[in-house]
Amino acid sequence: MAQWTSAVGPAQLARLLNSQQERPAGPGTRRPPAYRALADGIRLLVLEGRIPVAARLPAERELALSLTVSRTTVAAAYEALRGEGFLESRRGAGSWTAVPAGNPLPARGLEPLPPETLGSMIDLGCAALPAPEPWLTRAVQGALEELPPYAHTHGDYPAGLPALRSMIAERYTARGIPTMPEQIMVTTGAMGAIDAICHLFAGRGERIAVESPSYANILQLMREAGARLVPVAMAEGLTGWDMDRWRQVLRDAAPRIAYVVADFHNPTGALADEDQRRRLVDAARSAGTVLIADETMSELWLDPDVLMPKPVCAFDPAGSTVITVGSASKAFWAGMRIGWVRAAPDVIRSLVAARAYADLGTPVLEQLAVNWLFGTGGWEQAVEVRREQARENRDALVAAVRRELPGWEFEVPRGGLTLWVRTGGLSGSRLAEAGERVGVRVPSGPRFGVDGAFEGYVRLPFTVGGAVAEEAAVRLAAAARIVEEGGAGAGEAPRTFVA
Repeated sequence: MAQWTSAVGPAQLARLLNSQQERPAGPGTRRPPAYRALADGIRLLVLEGRIPVAARLPAERELALSLTVSRTTVAAAYEALRGEGFLESRRGAGSWTAVPAGNPLPARGLEPLPPETLGSMIDLGCAALPAPEPWLTRAVQGALEELPPYAHTHGDYPAGLPALRSMIAERYTARGIPTMPEQIMVTTGAMGAIDAICHLFAGRGERIAVESPSYANILQLMREAGARLVPVAMAEGLTGWDMDRWRQVLRDAAPRIAYVVADFHNPTGALADEDQRRRLVDAARSAGTVLIADETMSELWLDPDVLMPKPVCAFDPAGSTVITVGSASKAFWAGMRIGWVRAAPDVIRSLVAARAYADLGTPVLEQLAVNWLFGTGGWEQAVEVRREQARENRDALVAAVRRELPGWEFEVPRGGLTLWVRTGGLSGSRLAEAGERVGVRVPSGPRFGVDGAFEGYVRLPFTVGGAVAEEAAVRLAAAARIVEEGGAGAGEAPRTFVA
């Protein structure tokens, strides 16, 4: 019986391997043998989650033809991977990817590290800050005081608690976007909201246009839903969207859905201006594309002179094109798994009806806590503290990276939680692997792209500051030296995997 559950074709594997940019070898630098470089490349793809575990690899002859190398090179690479525990084979069944015994499967998302590892590893994988206190505790206490009447009900509110739906609608109205409670559905975080929207509008095989780069966990959610992702390159720097490319993709590919982060884009930190928002909504309406606007970062402006543009939905007064997603997770705390959807009432009714076959509803206590924050002014106070903390972390991290890694390039965003860094020609995947060895966890660029893009980038979130930010930069510099010297990807596997 074959042990593989999926297959990777020779052309696909060759494309993924070719996306792993190599830094030009300097004088005196010894390149690894061809078989070793091939084995390292495949192992990195497995560690990155870009090739699934238990995926059948091409036959030696087929891969040799696609890579224009000898079959002996491929055979030696496969043998090295078998010896390291990253490949298993059986006569007549082929070879399939694996992970060494005793190690966890590599995840494709950006999950936070287990708490027990935080003492030895600086975690730059998850763009989330600790809870703002005392507002979290006060919100939970306020929720407990409001809970008794709800405890006498069945507790299932598929559209969300009426009080919270009304509060969210009022907040949109205060921003100049008239909104009724019937246009709001409360969800389990922004991920739950986007998952519900994708299942409603985009069946398997449907095209979804996404910014390139884009948020890694959303890209993976869409892949697992069977979507065909159509990447649209961002404009240079922090200038937002390339509207010529967006018009072309919407016209030629006619995607069913487009997913965008207009406010302090994850991972680049770009802020789309009002003209870009208006033009994108017009183009999506003309193409018949549903535009998902992710606002989870919209309240995280970090510089006091930032003038926030109107929300994307402000340019869709009829409500026929734009679906807005918001969340408490980034602006307040990732542990507060409350998100929401703002859309036309008929869309909300369809999402609510479909929820009976998903999660039924969002926890009542957490909804009451967010409602308490919105109703008492606690939200604004907590978010202001969050902005101050993120601003201090950003400035500390920027200064430390510039000092320790002067060859790395980036623009400093004026909001959000992430820094998108070009790594001076080094492989982001190899940096991530080397970082595990020296005690810093960082996600590489390909996690945020489609089909191996952005190998020369890493994402650094503003989650650490002060001495920890300085130490993180020191460890990143140590990882960079390992990669430059050819140490990453050779020899034994790292102790833990990048998630």
